Amino acid sequence: MYIDEGKHAALGKIGESMTQFAGAAAAGQFAVNEAGGQALIAAIDKLLDWLDMNQFKLRNLEQEPPLGSSNAAKVIKPYMASVATDHEGFLTQLRALGESLKQARQGIETAMRNYERTDSAEASKLT
Repeated sequence: MYIDEGKHAALGKIGESMTQFAGAAAAGQFAVNEAGGQALIAAIDKLLDWLDMNQFKLRNLEQEPPLGSSNAAKVIKPYMASVATDHEGFLTQLRALGESLKQARQGIETAMRNYERTDSAEASKLT
């Protein structure tokens, strides 16, 4: 998720990291055993399920809240909606998190296959 680190904060670091993670797994640079991989996948799936189940509730944040008709309310209403939806917004970051989690899941699945291949190859040397 986005943490406001000022004007010069690097956005999309999580997404970049997950892309590199999945790429490293695809290149065979690391491996994860079945138990460890399944634990990570279960945690990712739980968070993805939460994101899916709450996407419609959270869409309320895209709308201007009914704050009244005072001048202050007229100024704040559109601002509150944009905080949720602009390029650094809460909902925008949640969607990016979902995509990053999907990439991480793919990377873990690949790393599990890497482990199985490596384990089989090493086991065949022993016989």
